[in-house]
Amino acid sequence: MQTWLLPEYIEDILPPEARRIESLRRHLLDLFHVHGYHLVIPPLLEYLPSLLTGTGHDMDLKTFKVVDQLSGRMMGLRADITPQAARVDAHLLNRRGVVRLCYAGSVLHAIPDGMMQTREPLQIGAELFGHAGLESDIEIQQLMLKALNLIGVNGVHLDLGHVGIFQALMEHDAVSDELEAALFQALQGKDVPTLTELAQSLAKPTRDAVLQLPQLYGGIEILAQAQQRLPDYPEVRAALDALNAIAASLGGMVDSIAFDLAELRGYHYHSGVVFSAYLPNQAHAVAKGGRYDEVGSVFGRARPATGFSMDLRVLCGALGPAAAAPAILAPYDGDETLQEKIDALRSQGEVVLMDLPGHEDCEGELNCDRKLVKHDKQWLVEKI
Repeated sequence: MQTWLLPEYIEDILPPEARRIESLRRHLLDLFHVHGYHLVIPPLLEYLPSLLTGTGHDMDLKTFKVVDQLSGRMMGLRADITPQAARVDAHLLNRRGVVRLCYAGSVLHAIPDGMMQTREPLQIGAELFGHAGLESDIEIQQLMLKALNLIGVNGVHLDLGHVGIFQALMEHDAVSDELEAALFQALQGKDVPTLTELAQSLAKPTRDAVLQLPQLYGGIEILAQAQQRLPDYPEVRAALDALNAIAASLGGMVDSIAFDLAELRGYHYHSGVVFSAYLPNQAHAVAKGGRYDEVGSVFGRARPATGFSMDLRVLCGALGPAAAAPAILAPYDGDETLQEKIDALRSQGEVVLMDLPGHEDCEGELNCDRKLVKHDKQWLVEKI
């Protein structure tokens, strides 16, 4: 076996991509900071119940599990930082008012999200706790779109959904957990034949509504169609009103908005609006999030919450190939004025490399487009 091989869907990040990712991380955390989001750094490893409680079956499958040699208890390597942020808010900070938190760090997935997807995303995100109103949903989505604008991506398309619609249909018909799970799977796969078969046992209003959901995808007109086709339940009306209000508040920040009322991503985790941001020619979302009001209850205190997360690797890839910053080559010379010149250039943000003796034939690998040359006792920068 070749000792340098890495596991499947695990890879190194090499320069200059690593440099760009670190730059994105700094700029995004600074953006979150000026919006009042406080940085937290949760541990990579926790006891398994803390990581999985309230997150649903999908997170269980994604989580690497190990035995703690000190306690004998099962531990997990985090697959998502959001539940950790909820734990920090509910159990450690324990504040009564609104809490805004942000984070950036690696997460590990036992199985990748899809073909060519890494099992070690570099997750960065923001979470808002303590406010149940639509205002916080709008704030968090606006922050996400500002973040995408800050890093320079164009053509953002936003998909919006609301898991409360499907939840309301299931509750009004008192659908069993087993049938609800089967309907959920069929909706997620847009498997209309299976959905039709499963819905036969439902009461007619619920059956008709469930079969409408896969068709309710498109622009703002979909919300008006949904009002006509779906039962006039208070929860359904509230969900559609929320989606209308969000669309009105975000319209100027995105190129396009679509609504998918069959989108139930994180159904057993989210409790309201869910959203995903896409870019042209990108198959996977570059950012996603939603409302998850019940997760904090497992840590001793139920708190309304909404947030979003992004993968820095995906964001970096969306910007195209990263190029190394050109550098200035300095000769290996003991001249004090040379060192003063190098220090001055570096203080201005220039990359200055010392040409160490014995490696003159490798200068082409250094990506230098200029060099320091001495003229009349002064060191000047010249093009190579």
